[in-house]
Formats: sequence, structure tokens, C-alpha cells
Amino acid sequence: MNKHAHSESELTKNQSLVMKALSAANGPMSAYAILDELRDEGFRAPPQVYRALDKLVEFGLVHRLESLNAFVACQLSSCDGDKKETVLFAICEQCGRVEELVSNRLENAVQALAAEIDFSLNRSVVELRGLCAACEPR
Repeated sequence: MNKHAHSESELTKNQSLVMKALSAANGPMSAYAILDELRDEGFRAPPQVYRALDKLVEFGLVHRLESLNAFVACQLSSCDGDKKETVLFAICEQCGRVEELVSNRLENAVQALAAEIDFSLNRSVVELRGLCAACEPR
């Protein structure tokens, strides 16, 4: 299989099922929530889900939200698992909405900070926590 799978047709059956579950979700999902949703599809154990998630993250199709210990389908067409870039998420603490953002300024700042300490950066994930416009009290 192509290491850089970017379409559903290039994914294994399990990867495709996990991708569809995440794409249809209204927000981030934990591996165990994915497992519960896919039991009728033959998923029986967490390692099946984690193997699929690991590959989907590697392909840049899925992101892991560290603070939530959950996964979300990539919202941007520019993601690539091999690219050294900063991924930015705005996470609403009330409704759970997750917005994936791109910021060249943030990317440049993170790269500059890493260079200042002679650090070879592979990737960085920035998670902003707060309230989205719909949940913000006015």
C-alpha cells in the first residue's frame, strides 16, 4: 500500500471504517468510542482501532488531540503526515466543536523557537481551549 494514502480507496477496510466513523462524528472521538461504534463491523479489541488510527495519523488524514485523548478527521486538504508543520486546533470547552486552523505566523514562530534551542522539530500541535462564537456569552 502507498505510504501516503490520501483517499478512501487506498485504505484498508479497518482504516476506511475508522475514517468514516470520524468523518461522520460531530466532534472528536476516543479510540474506545470508535471501537463501540464499529463493533457491528467486526471490531473486537482496542488494538484494531489503534492500528488503524496510527496509520491514519501517519497519512495526515486524522489528528490526535492530546488534551482530549481523542481523534478528529482532518479538516484541511493540505495536511500530510510527513510534513514538518504546526497543526493548530481551537477546541470549544462547552459544545466540543473543534476547528482546525493554519497559521504561517505561528508555524514560523514555532520553527524559530525550536531553532533558538537547536532543536530538530518533527511536528507540533497547538490546542487552544475556550469558547466558540456560538457558546460565548454575549
